[in-house]
Amino acid sequence: MSRPPASSPTVSSVMRKVGSRNTGPEIAIRQFLFARGLRYRVQYRPGDVDIGRATIDIAFPGKRVAVFIDGCFWHGCPVHGTVPKANADWWRAKLEGNRVRDIRVRGILRDGSWDVLAFWEHESAEGVVRAIVARIRGGTERG
Repeated sequence: MSRPPASSPTVSSVMRKVGSRNTGPEIAIRQFLFARGLRYRVQYRPGDVDIGRATIDIAFPGKRVAVFIDGCFWHGCPVHGTVPKANADWWRAKLEGNRVRDIRVRGILRDGSWDVLAFWEHESAEGVVRAIVARIRGGTERG
């Protein structure tokens, strides 16, 4: 399905500025991880598993842990996800396609022996970091 025109020049301008990488929540989480002494890769594409053009938001290749920080709009958050009224059919298909891709990519990673953690952008950065650190360090997280 080809992309329909934006419903207005304002919407077009706003959507052009929406980033898919280095979002506020991703940066906050990465800063907390770094402060805890963890080193990671950003927008990582593993060499041993074919996930196509997709990338892992935050990867710990040595531990084979993949972390995804999903935006509520783009990934269809059940709490905050919405579908725009303009071009609603196109947006429904687009957002569903994103969810299907997420499931496929995460399945490929799991099949390739990666541990996959996924969080929503609205989750507390501190809570997300605690969960990641616990997984990386085997539950030995200390304040």
